[in-house]
Amino acid sequence: MEIAIPNLRHLRVFLAVTELKSITRASESIFLSQPAITQAIAKLEGLLGAALFERHSDGMYPTPSGDIWQKRVSRALDHIHSATQEIVKDNSPKDRSPKNLMSLISTTQLRALVAVSEAQNFSIASRNLSVSQSSVHRAARDLEKLLGVVLFEKNSLGTNVTKAAQTLAKATKLAFSELRQGIYEINALQRKDVSMITVGSMPLARMTILPKSILQFNERHPDVNINVTEGPYADLLHHLRQGDIDIILGALRHPSPADDVVQEELWAPPLSVVARKDHPLMNKNTISAKDLAEFSWVVPAKGTPTRHAFEDIFKDAGVALPTRLVESSSQILIRELLIESDRLTLISAHQVEREINIELLSVIPFPLEHTRRPIGLCVRKSWLPTLTQSHFLSLLRKISEHFR
Repeated sequence: MEIAIPNLRHLRVFLAVTELKSITRASESIFLSQPAITQAIAKLEGLLGAALFERHSDGMYPTPSGDIWQKRVSRALDHIHSATQEIVKDNSPKDRSPKNLMSLISTTQLRALVAVSEAQNFSIASRNLSVSQSSVHRAARDLEKLLGVVLFEKNSLGTNVTKAAQTLAKATKLAFSELRQGIYEINALQRKDVSMITVGSMPLARMTILPKSILQFNERHPDVNINVTEGPYADLLHHLRQGDIDIILGALRHPSPADDVVQEELWAPPLSVVARKDHPLMNKNTISAKDLAEFSWVVPAKGTPTRHAFEDIFKDAGVALPTRLVESSSQILIRELLIESDRLTLISAHQVEREINIELLSVIPFPLEHTRRPIGLCVRKSWLPTLTQSHFLSLLRKISEHFR
């Protein structure tokens, strides 16, 4: 379900009333009429389906839903404020301060910014937003005028996104993510939790920890959707840092891949050399790296932890690397290549546990205890999970104990 992002002006109004505990005082502070403030609060409450304030004789105080919303709105607007501060500090006149800008920037402009930044094309962005191309152009250009910087430049391939646009688009996506989190939390407070958890998962986690966690989690949260995204680690990390993904589950990177993420180890399984059940090496009592080098292999892409471990097997033994390689991380392709040939692969036995149990594949007896690699969570350093997301994290940790 698509979550509607509220009007930024309404969010600023909400924070003013929360801080000053009065529509009258908020009106004087943000130079907006009292009826306009009342209407803005009413629209927010209608969108959220919850009362945000309790009216008392000495002022207006947030309800439990209001407390949740205040926390998320403050975090969201902080993301946008920090980005605008970074953009305008060297590029704008003094009368265009970040504080002034925050009262002028609209949700429509930010949605256009994100859409064009992602599509790098105004036509595609307009289709993705289901609005006219002229509307997207107008919103983007108005935002450029407000900031006093160039956000988009035309090139032969479409639209080039400037550094300023990238900075604000990332902050906007993180802000919108905070607002969605707030909506999820308010829904859960009213016992109608239909939120979504987005997990970027690497192959080993998809075959072990993740399916068991999802099944147990959905027993308690049947209406919560879990979106599992697959792809190269670099892509998953990019989407995590942009707020598109909540959690990456898979092999950890050392050192940490970025300053704005944190990692948590859950489990450290060793790798195994795996082949078809009746592979010629199964008849040997002692197997060396030289023996392994005589066969073709299926290996993951260069730069991955498993690829490094594969290369180290032969480097440590002073043996030339095998040359007849197929590079793939597809579990299905790897399995079929192994079953139909004498190829070998390096993989955690847990990933092919089912194939081993039904005797399609076997583990070659070659010592690799030293190849234990940490599998775990990677999340944004500033991420504040909802209670529902925290429960999912606790299940991942609990189920990882079983594998340990």
